[in-house]
Amino acid sequence: MSVPQVARKIVTAIPGPKSQTLEEEHKKYVSAGVGQGMPIFAQSASGSTITDVDGNRFIDLASGIAVTGVGNCAPEVVKAVQDEVTKLTHTNFATTPYENYIDVCKKLAEHTPGDFPKKSVLVNSGAEAVENAIKIARRYTGRSAIVVMENAFHGRTNLTMAMTTKSMPYKQGFGAFAPDIYRVPFSYPLRDAFGVDGAAAAKAATDKIELLVGSANVAAIIAEPIQGEGGFIVPAEGFLSGLADWAHAHDVLYISDEIQAGFCRSGKWFACEYDGVTPDLITTAKALGGGMPIAAVTGRADIMDAVQPGGIGGTYGGNPVSCVSALAAVGIMEKLDLPAKAAHIGEVVDGLLKPLVGEVPTVAEVRGHGAMIGIEFVKAGTMEPNKELVGRITKRTIQEGLIMLTCGINGNVIRLLPPLVITDDELTEAIEVLKEIIIEESAK
Repeated sequence: MSVPQVARKIVTAIPGPKSQTLEEEHKKYVSAGVGQGMPIFAQSASGSTITDVDGNRFIDLASGIAVTGVGNCAPEVVKAVQDEVTKLTHTNFATTPYENYIDVCKKLAEHTPGDFPKKSVLVNSGAEAVENAIKIARRYTGRSAIVVMENAFHGRTNLTMAMTTKSMPYKQGFGAFAPDIYRVPFSYPLRDAFGVDGAAAAKAATDKIELLVGSANVAAIIAEPIQGEGGFIVPAEGFLSGLADWAHAHDVLYISDEIQAGFCRSGKWFACEYDGVTPDLITTAKALGGGMPIAAVTGRADIMDAVQPGGIGGTYGGNPVSCVSALAAVGIMEKLDLPAKAAHIGEVVDGLLKPLVGEVPTVAEVRGHGAMIGIEFVKAGTMEPNKELVGRITKRTIQEGLIMLTCGINGNVIRLLPPLVITDDELTEAIEVLKEIIIEESAK
């Protein structure tokens, strides 16, 4: 490897001896259904690096699947959590409410799109947020049908599995699934017939809605503004706005699932802003908590208030420790202008990786917004997905000190999700390593 180790520090074989020992414990005591993406075990983390139990330091290009956008163990988040656990660990907001739950809802109202009164409910996970958004939409409209997108991922609960496209590993063997879910095509400019004509792609999708279920029966359309697990697919301009316009013309709610793309990751506070969409409801999680579990549904006040008291919520939803963590994380986003930092990250990565398109025949596309970037790989001379090459690349990147993830309905996309506080030196080192590996493995 020609790129010198600066931010990275590899001192043992990967995995090291301590990680190997823990792997045996993992196999003995942890369900195999959980899975394990990396052969290492983390011991500590800071900013944009993670150190394993053997003392190897890795550049983090995954952010805990887009969770630690403000950095691993951000000092402001750590301090807020430490202070709060000496005062409140739990009361349940619906039983004995507390101020910081309200403060998080204020911040959500401030930063989510839409110049109208908004309210929120706080829950624990992205899947829980999606479930509650669907409950709210059905209660408000009095309708039951939900329209989702092809290639979508919304979670692993029963309802969100029904809303998710990919069977293996997310749905295999877990049915029967929740009914009244209808799937329509998402804009995929690299592969669909519409290319950059988002309006035409939206028209095809809404025509299919009318055919499958009829607008009068639809409670909501839900879409990720940038598809996550589906392949970091950025829809053509006009697609999301076309869906939203159709929805509002037929008294259908439009829900933006911003669990992975939201909170500055895309270069804007929320990725739906790229197509000028103002959703009726928006789901958030991941980066909201700065590393602590918290999620939310935020929407128009009249829609959120349509639910009877006690109809939404939960025992741990909006836990006070998670709330202060979220407030600290959002404070960092505001102070450091992380949307601008994400946009800068995207520019640096594009400058280094986009030239591979056309130069390396297996690199079909480098796409994304801000610090949410996907690299799609194909077999040379074709558009056939190349999952095997992606596997070889990621096997080498961990050996060279990079933590990264794959995605895509066919497993042929590498996704880059660095913490938004990553330095230019760390980012350049990581991307140069990745670029060298891509070129070498593609030549085999």
